[in-house]
Amino acid sequence: MTLLFVRDDREYLLEPGETFESDLGILEVPEDVQPGDVVQTHLGERFTARKLRGPDLFNHLERTGAPMMPRDIGLIVGHTGASGGDRVLDAGTGTGVLSAYLGRIGADVTTFEQDPEFADVARENMALAGVGDAVDVRTGDVTDTLAELETYDLITLDTADAATVVERAPNLLADGGYVAVYSPFVEQTREVVAAAHEVGLTGVETLETIQREMDFDDRGSRPSTAGVGHTGYLTFGRRT
Repeated sequence: MTLLFVRDDREYLLEPGETFESDLGILEVPEDVQPGDVVQTHLGERFTARKLRGPDLFNHLERTGAPMMPRDIGLIVGHTGASGGDRVLDAGTGTGVLSAYLGRIGADVTTFEQDPEFADVARENMALAGVGDAVDVRTGDVTDTLAELETYDLITLDTADAATVVERAPNLLADGGYVAVYSPFVEQTREVVAAAHEVGLTGVETLETIQREMDFDDRGSRPSTAGVGHTGYLTFGRRT
């Protein structure tokens, strides 16, 4: 069981029985360590063991590219009602953050990644997230296997050819199932929307995900003047 060991702004992923060395001293993790335990280095620096949660996975999974942001994942879960027992088809695994989140809420996920090395990293990340049994990482292009796939409660796509999969959505989705497509580009999003309307999906809508932090100081409170937090576009549709 991998745990997160935290001290102020320091965070380290460590296993029970592992020995870790840093400028704060040597940290020997007990074999019976549990979340909430405090472990000291040989210099007396205290680290608290913490159970991994979704945001920790986003911060610490090995990355093979830009992972989907938690705010985008939240929109997908909120708009589709993804929950335990759902069958999910995902394409464009990448780092696997979305698949890990869905696996941790109890969904049964089949995800496709074209790059073999990225797929191997994703499998390691799923093991770290504790969802190795719930998430099946397959190497290949999902469009090559569409005729062989089952039906799903949710399809999530983060690929350049997402519109091709959306065109087959009525055959891949169970009654009432959703498709959710992420894209950083408007042009790609337009293709997805057109495909969703063409095959008769209902409730088709596209949302741009923008998030701003608030600044609080002695002068007053206002949205941060840092850059607008645009990540991409999410398109949703449903089979009735």
